[in-house]
Amino acid sequence: MTTYKVGYLIGSLSSTSINRKLSQALVRLAPHELEMTEISFRNLPLYSPDYDGDYPQVARDFKKAITSSDAILFVTPEYNRSIPGALKNAIDWASRPYGTNAFARKPSAVIGTSPGAIGTAVAQQSLRSVLSFCNAPQMNSPEAYITFSLGLITDAGEVTVDSTAEFLRNYMAEYHQFIKRVLTVLPREE
Repeated sequence: MTTYKVGYLIGSLSSTSINRKLSQALVRLAPHELEMTEISFRNLPLYSPDYDGDYPQVARDFKKAITSSDAILFVTPEYNRSIPGALKNAIDWASRPYGTNAFARKPSAVIGTSPGAIGTAVAQQSLRSVLSFCNAPQMNSPEAYITFSLGLITDAGEVTVDSTAEFLRNYMAEYHQFIKRVLTVLPREE
């Protein structure tokens, strides 16, 4: 039984983010073969090519966390019909300078929650476009746009609606299978 290291990025920097609650639920519901670790980007400065010759330590540590993961899961809200600026900034840090893209060939998946009826559908499409450019293979199905309601997920990450818990458990099982398929075809480069 192979264990895969999955780094997950929470698009919101808020300590009370509903997407943080969703990430906790996903960690609880993930197959045992997925070793889930949050990769924080809270302290990254704004990216500029001026840093390309000498990344600050926080950016080197962030990029190393992406590189040392077998796969990346994005759990993101939708801000103004796109992804939060801090998440885009983090992606820019990890994908630059040219030729050192940490997302290349890295199995990825996107999920998010919002109180709105369409969940985070538009933000996810925006993020998928960025990940395509970064050459990150993406799990396209099942899609997961979770409509959040008060009490859906406890502070401990327990999902209180059985059908939602089952959906999320299946989502993570599908992601596990996707990671196995991608890494069979595109083994990690050492």
